[in-house]
Amino acid sequence: MTITTEAELEGMKRAGFVVAETLRTLKAAIEPGVTPAELDALAGQVFRQYGASSAPRMTYDAPVNVFISVNDDIVHGLPTSRPLAAGDVVSIDVTPFVDGYIADAAVTVAVPPASPVAMRLIECTEAALEAALSAAKAGHPVNAIGRAVENEVKRRGFTVLRELFGHGVGRAIHEEPNVPNYYRPADRKKLHEGLVIAIEPMVSTGRSHRVKTLRDGWTLSTTDGGLAAHFEHTVMITGGKPLILTA
Repeated sequence: MTITTEAELEGMKRAGFVVAETLRTLKAAIEPGVTPAELDALAGQVFRQYGASSAPRMTYDAPVNVFISVNDDIVHGLPTSRPLAAGDVVSIDVTPFVDGYIADAAVTVAVPPASPVAMRLIECTEAALEAALSAAKAGHPVNAIGRAVENEVKRRGFTVLRELFGHGVGRAIHEEPNVPNYYRPADRKKLHEGLVIAIEPMVSTGRSHRVKTLRDGWTLSTTDGGLAAHFEHTVMITGGKPLILTA
């Protein structure tokens, strides 16, 4: 999607607002004993409050309002009834459909008290997103985003999960272009003004950059048991700092 009108921008801002409100609500509810299924139900309440629907449910028939991935699960985790415990690393991925527009964002939090390595992983992944946002400017190649993510993650001693990309978003969940989280020199596609993309570093404490799909057919996990973290924003590309639509 490329935003060309004020109405389109306002539509994306409305969808982004619902994302942000949902993430704030779920983050505040995370504590030992809460189940991912309860968090998913809470997300459904927020969606109904704002007239939103689950875009993964609408598009892919996903059996969730939001995806919640715990510990070595990376993305697309189906919310379970297993209570969260102290030290768990919890990634929440929120993608509502609001009046014809879709926005997408994710955060990772640790159930306190968290291990030092879990906190460093979360800090690294959030820093990688910030570095990627700084590289996301009109006229820059898409691969500048991947270079920024990869450099930040390597500097901090963690691993980029290379099989999982960011993507265009707006009218559908997954649109062009793909936005890799590592540097691909041959990929010289350029970012342009108004382009809407979801930038989403996914990082592991393990050594492998590969992922596996669990038997539920949805949850993607690390192959070596490494903890995973996921941060994401939907942004509109400008000539300077991108406009974050899901803040």
